[in-house]
Amino acid sequence: MLPKIFSLGPFTLHTYGLMMALALLSGIYVAGRLAPRAGLAREMVWNLGVYMALAGLVGSKLLMIVGEWRYYSEHPAQIFSFSTLQAGGTFYGGLLLAIAVAVFYIRKQGASFAALADACSPGIALGLVLARLGCFSAGCCWGKPTEAAWGVTFNNPYSAQIVGVPLGIALHPTQLYESALSLLIFGALLLLWRRRSFPGQIFAAFLLLYPAARFFLEFYRDDPRGPFFFESTVSSPQMLSVALFIVGVLYWWRQRRSSLSVQP
Repeated sequence: MLPKIFSLGPFTLHTYGLMMALALLSGIYVAGRLAPRAGLAREMVWNLGVYMALAGLVGSKLLMIVGEWRYYSEHPAQIFSFSTLQAGGTFYGGLLLAIAVAVFYIRKQGASFAALADACSPGIALGLVLARLGCFSAGCCWGKPTEAAWGVTFNNPYSAQIVGVPLGIALHPTQLYESALSLLIFGALLLLWRRRSFPGQIFAAFLLLYPAARFFLEFYRDDPRGPFFFESTVSSPQMLSVALFIVGVLYWWRQRRSSLSVQP
């Protein structure tokens, strides 16, 4: 693990921050490359990508605060602390707010949301590949203790200080699990693009593949991500995974039915 690349006076270049920047840039680049296939202008998709990236950063922090409200309600000053700013946040919060921004923007432009979502989905998956490598470098999103041969032991006190990862214990490298799964999803979405039969199909596939992978991955994670306001046997990301999977099924059915109804 390498939580920081270098420090120069008060400035520290964290590996997580660098990987997040690369994740955002790669996601926007892929969306721009796919935009013409979806009938969209690359410039519009690139511009929207910047807005979605900013919304993703804000949304991830907001959902993290909601999910850990018991802690933040007792320590309200921490909401605006540097440690909260450094925290990676919750991916689903960023995804939901980014989608909301995209819906608003695309309606103002008079373009197709389904086409935009199809262009952006592979880029989101690729961004997750890099973002989770950043999580691994920082130590956040750690897994449960394990005796497996591939278990990873974190020993950097700085990581324990900024993200709270346990030191000296072999843990499931859940960050690498999710990075690998996201890479597979990225490849699957690109392959599906070649056989895309209706607008919205790529986005619907993403809503089926990623939540399913994330739901089962949560059983191996061990960082504090409790349910929103009540006790439960599942984590809040698992609840959201189930909800988004259902949305994916309904969206696939709706878009496919709409495409069949307009065919001669």
